[in-house]
Amino acid sequence: MLNFSFCSPTHFEFGKGTEKETGALIARFGGKKILLHYGGGSIKKSGLYDRVTASLRESGLAFVELGGVVPNPESGLVYKGIELCRKENVDFVLAVGGGSAIDSAKAIAAGAVYDGDFWDFFEGKTIEKALPIGVILTLAAAGSEGSSNSVVTNEKTNEKRGCYGEVIRPLFSILNPELTQTLPHYQTAAGATDIMVHVIERYFSNTKEVEITDRLCEAVLKTMIYETPRVLENPDNYEARANIMWAGMVAHNNLCGVGREQDWASHGMEHELSSFYGATHGAGLAVICPAWMKFVSRVNPAKFIQFAVRVWNCQMNFEHPEITVRDGIEQFENFLRKIGMPSSIKEFGAKEEDIPKLARHIGRVSESEKNFGGYVKLNLSDVEEIYRLAL
Repeated sequence: MLNFSFCSPTHFEFGKGTEKETGALIARFGGKKILLHYGGGSIKKSGLYDRVTASLRESGLAFVELGGVVPNPESGLVYKGIELCRKENVDFVLAVGGGSAIDSAKAIAAGAVYDGDFWDFFEGKTIEKALPIGVILTLAAAGSEGSSNSVVTNEKTNEKRGCYGEVIRPLFSILNPELTQTLPHYQTAAGATDIMVHVIERYFSNTKEVEITDRLCEAVLKTMIYETPRVLENPDNYEARANIMWAGMVAHNNLCGVGREQDWASHGMEHELSSFYGATHGAGLAVICPAWMKFVSRVNPAKFIQFAVRVWNCQMNFEHPEITVRDGIEQFENFLRKIGMPSSIKEFGAKEEDIPKLARHIGRVSESEKNFGGYVKLNLSDVEEIYRLAL
């Protein structure tokens, strides 16, 4: 196990009706003038908006609002949010929604107290300060409610990039599984896929003697394998929703990733599908991650045997371990298809001739040097081959 530092100070308020605690929590953390940041009209149709704003008023909090966050949140709205925060002297940012609203809110919180262009943070600049952030989660997927990460798309350059900073980790997150019960089948399944791949990006590691985090990863994966079909069959299954919602947080606050090298090649490759074709993130991962597995398992099969046996209960083939590797990947693919996820990047509109452009646009791979990913280092031709496998 590698040396690590781990701090996850987010306060979680979990369960039915917990959104009514919003105002009290913001006041407890010192907020007085709030930016209420959300996506489309669903929070108003569901009545969530009314409950949240009533809670803010009951706590004597002033607020301004900015809706319009889209899936794969865009820099244009972030700039508007930064301008609004400065104009209105906002001192607290509240995100209501899924990962897109939360990631957009994090970028606004960092940019509002920064003299330069917030996109600097997505090109590697350290985030030193930010407005405090709170979250009301409506979609179990991205894990942004407990993480110190944000992912935003610059629509001018078509770049989807991430940034990191402990100061953008939410101070509190309200997790009411009831708020996810009206989600469409596809969004629920895509969210479940995202959760699983957050774990997989950490699980496939070359670091030795990491049994505790291996077992944590496996537990989250097996929970998702059990609960996802249940919630797709019965969307009102509160207990299944609750387990998935908490799994989404555990999958990405890095509890499962400490002390070990991590990969993140699948996420990097999927970001290009979201940027160029508007692919739903989890759906893109459902295609890219199995393709990545097929490619890297040829080079480094060791962890795939453990994945097959422990996660998918595959029979170990001692004479031909490559069969066990193949069986585990097939089980994963079959699960993704069973829950309604796509099987080819063609379904997003990608073509064979697009592949060189997709690979080069990532910006973190070279012609010959293997410098992308962690479990197996990839170069440009490797990434192109994975995209071809995803066709």
